[in-house]
Amino acid sequence: MRCWLRTEEMALEELMQRLNAVSRCTDEIMHQDIIPLYAADIQDQLKKQFAYLSGGRGEDGCPVITFPDYPAFSEIPEKEFQNVLTYLTSIPSLRDAGIGFILVIDRRQDKWTSVKASILRITASFPGNLQLVLVLRPTGFFHRALSDIAFKFHKDEFKMKVPIIMLGSVSELQGYIDKTQLTEDLGGTLDYCHNRWLSRRTAIEGFAQKVKQTAQILQSFGTELAETELPNDVQSTSSLLATHTEKKDKMKEDIRLAVEQGDDVLGSITKPVTENPEYKLNQDQLDNQTTVERLLAQLHETETAFDEFWIKHQQKLEQCLCLRNFEQNFREVKAALDVVSERLSAFTDVGNSCSHAEHILKDLVNFEEKSCETIAKARMLASEGDTFIQSNHYAVDSIIPKCSELHHLCDAFTTEMERRRNLLNKSLELHSLLEKSMKWCDEGIYLLASQPVDKCQSQDGAESALQEIEKFLDTGAGNKIKELNKIYREYAQILNEDLKEHVQKVFQKQESMEEMFQKRQISLKKLAAKQTRPVQPVAPRPEAFVKSPCTSPGLQRDYVSNSESGVLRKVNYRRGKSEMTELHQSRGGSTMDDEENLAVLRQHVINELIETERAYVDELLCVLEGYAAEMDNPLMAHLISPELQNKKDILFGNMEEIYHFHNRIFLRELENYVEYPELVGRCFLDQMEDFQIYEKYCQNKPRSESLWRQFSDSVFFQECQRKLDHKLSLDSYLLKPVQRITKYQLLLKEMLKYSKNCEGAEDLQEALTSILGILKAVNDSMHQIAITGYDGNLNELGKLLMQGSFNVWTDHKKGHSKVKDLARFKPMQRHLFLHEKAVLFCKKREENGEGYEKAPSYSYKHSLNMAAVGITENVKGDAKKFEIWYNAREEVYIIQAPTPEVKATWVNEIRKVLTSQLQACREASQHRTLEHTQSLPLPASSCTSPSRNNIRNAKKMDERKADLTSLEGYVTTVAPKYPEKGKGWAKTSHSLDASEENDGWSSAEDPLNSSDAEEEGGGGGGNEMKLTPGKYTVVTDYERGVSEEFTVKSGDLVQLIREGEDGLWYVKNLSTGREGWIPASNLLMLIGNSKSAQSLSSSESGTASSTLSTSSSCSDSCNASSTSFSDIKG
Repeated sequence: MRCWLRTEEMALEELMQRLNAVSRCTDEIMHQDIIPLYAADIQDQLKKQFAYLSGGRGEDGCPVITFPDYPAFSEIPEKEFQNVLTYLTSIPSLRDAGIGFILVIDRRQDKWTSVKASILRITASFPGNLQLVLVLRPTGFFHRALSDIAFKFHKDEFKMKVPIIMLGSVSELQGYIDKTQLTEDLGGTLDYCHNRWLSRRTAIEGFAQKVKQTAQILQSFGTELAETELPNDVQSTSSLLATHTEKKDKMKEDIRLAVEQGDDVLGSITKPVTENPEYKLNQDQLDNQTTVERLLAQLHETETAFDEFWIKHQQKLEQCLCLRNFEQNFREVKAALDVVSERLSAFTDVGNSCSHAEHILKDLVNFEEKSCETIAKARMLASEGDTFIQSNHYAVDSIIPKCSELHHLCDAFTTEMERRRNLLNKSLELHSLLEKSMKWCDEGIYLLASQPVDKCQSQDGAESALQEIEKFLDTGAGNKIKELNKIYREYAQILNEDLKEHVQKVFQKQESMEEMFQKRQISLKKLAAKQTRPVQPVAPRPEAFVKSPCTSPGLQRDYVSNSESGVLRKVNYRRGKSEMTELHQSRGGSTMDDEENLAVLRQHVINELIETERAYVDELLCVLEGYAAEMDNPLMAHLISPELQNKKDILFGNMEEIYHFHNRIFLRELENYVEYPELVGRCFLDQMEDFQIYEKYCQNKPRSESLWRQFSDSVFFQECQRKLDHKLSLDSYLLKPVQRITKYQLLLKEMLKYSKNCEGAEDLQEALTSILGILKAVNDSMHQIAITGYDGNLNELGKLLMQGSFNVWTDHKKGHSKVKDLARFKPMQRHLFLHEKAVLFCKKREENGEGYEKAPSYSYKHSLNMAAVGITENVKGDAKKFEIWYNAREEVYIIQAPTPEVKATWVNEIRKVLTSQLQACREASQHRTLEHTQSLPLPASSCTSPSRNNIRNAKKMDERKADLTSLEGYVTTVAPKYPEKGKGWAKTSHSLDASEENDGWSSAEDPLNSSDAEEEGGGGGGNEMKLTPGKYTVVTDYERGVSEEFTVKSGDLVQLIREGEDGLWYVKNLSTGREGWIPASNLLMLIGNSKSAQSLSSSESGTASSTLSTSSSCSDSCNASSTSFSDIKG
């Protein structure tokens, strides 16, 4: 910066020196440095022509000044006389003036007395050197004779430094001065016009003044430019550059006019030669020509000096503008870098499962891709700054720190991004290892559980089981965790408290599983070596149980998300796709032609999608700028009626938000897929959440259209339409977002049709489904906002899932009999709204009006809480009917759908809601039971057999839950009737009546409450076991009495006979045949005979739907599923 200031000062100093030299040189050329007198100042005196400089020269080049016959010569004031003589003697060059002047005094028509006075006045006042004075004496005889006599007698009075020669005629004069140097009035041939001479002298001197004035103005302008402070913002710097450039252009124009003026003067001097080449200029004309040429040279020198200074000044201003732009861009890029750095710092989570880590890693990669633009801008700006530094920018001291900071921030972001990626990869590696260990443990537990006890009693069976175990243990080398401390050291960077606890639990599970294998091996080795005792055979396990191993419910951390399942689908799909590709390659060229045709069609679709998207964005911008922005324009305020003011948000809704989403995000993302059209589904999926902004726009559309109809004839809208040159009015453009959101599903269908065998087909299908879902949600929300009379917040009911019109019959137990009969035959027209937490019954009312005002409204009638709702799929006599019943059929609503398909859709959606509620209750119950089980003291010893049964029961529950969530349809069945209540049987819920009459789904009986009741166990019973007839396994050794009259060992099989008091059961030991009392807490059910248990099993594992309202069965299943972890830990 200081260097540049010194350079600026030097440039200004150089300009000042050169312009001062021009001014001095101009004065020297015009002799103004000696006699500062101009013809314009004494123009009136010169016009009297009592003396003139004709341009003639003597033999030695002396200038000739002529004093013509002027009758009033004696009356000329002395001041005027002195000015004229001074000016005339200053015109010739210094060299010619130094030789001396020749004076020609013409007094041929005068008297001697006047001649004498004139000679004395001239010789006394002449300011220059005189070489010769020639006097033409009077021509009259008397005065001529008198002059001769008087001159002789008064000769001493005329004594001067030069001789005075009295001439009697012009011919004598020509003896001293050549005829060609004398004017015509003196008998010569010299062309002289006094007025022309005066005009030329005025022009030359005016041009000289112009040159000097121009140099002085340029001095002032240069000083002004150099002393101007540089602004600190882009706009001011740009304005200053424009202002200085404009002033410079004006100065250049003045210089150009001055040059033209000099050229004109020079042309007037040389015009005779131009017109007649033989014409010769006299010495005065040649001197004038030289003077003008020298002045022009000085003017060019002035222009050159200014141009050189301006180049430096302009460079400074341009560098200043570049610097201000650089600083502004630096601030913007710095802010953007701070934002992405802050967002990157938010990626602290390392995940709690493989799928979670993969999801975070995917988000990190997506974030990195989106941040690339910011990083690229920062690096480009730093490169631009480096260019400024290399080009010796005047503000190098300010640019270098900013470039260094940009490089540092970019490098720090890249380094941190790489570190985060490495941590997530480490996390993914650790979770993969943990899941491998978990899977290996689960497979081991499944292996133990699947080994049939009866077959292991034989020597061959035991040896076979041992071989299976040994073979399985050999697979643990690459799957199990070997050293816990090594894991801690290797993954110390990512181990937080939760993850560390998870590692410990997995390692404990692995140790527990290995301990179980050791115990099983010991038992099997004993059996293989010698048969210790006969074993009572038990019923074989159900075939439905022999399935692939699943993760133990006690330790599984379920974080499998939709994205993970999507990845798995893609992997399978790509594998199949590669196989299909190989198959296609084996076919003929026709297949390749078809693929090329499909590729062309896909390209057409993507081109249409992008082109229409661009047009859509342009239309939105046009509306926002041409209408919405104009509503805030003060110049248009007088055209807006008072009722329309402050209604912009109602008229345009969130159109601006829609525009920014499409312009800044979606359109740019779409353009990235122009070469990969078949993958465009991913673009829609990535931005699917943002498309929900259309729901808000569509909900506002009725208010917008109503407002438009009121003010459609407004002068404001007409003026805006005229300015935009739109053929259609505003309401047509307000409909564009609604039309656009419906257009996407058509384009996706087209793309999907041409991409059936492409990699992105699944994404396209998923994107199409999602878009259709958004359209449905938008449509549903339009109906939802039309609900009137509901006393509450609809948002508290959860997401709106379905809505539609139905015929509804009611059948209430508590209603009047006549009302019930009437209700059975006369249906009501009701519009149902299915939410996650309730179903609303409304009456549809049509409204009169136009457009959106014609849309119906819905009067709220009543609602049912989904927590107490059950459904029956089939109603006899009509395939379009189904039942929704409430509080164990106290209220029954028979619903008739328009078509069987609509009915099936509603039944499936209600089923999903009820199933999700049931599953949530079970998971909560299992969680509490698991916590309670873990808090109990562990048994002293355990056997593999109970663990196997417990694990099998837990796995059955997991499989049943999976079956529940994966059912595709319903088949109406009659639920098995429950036995009479009695001692030892679980109490059924109040929904039993519904089960006897109809089949259906319900979540009215909350398993969570049942689980809580058992867990808390009134009367201090603790974890009291429910009585279910069947065979049990002893989990703890038990001896009754000193005589050991009834003894059981861990692993013995017993048959339940009856239940006693104080938690004692009367059982039969199938190994010894003895009977006796044993605490129920020492037993674990192996095979149950309870009809209640069977009904639960059939309802959960069968493909048909049946009653799921038995709270006790649900609680038992929860207890059964929660036993496995404690057994494993034991």
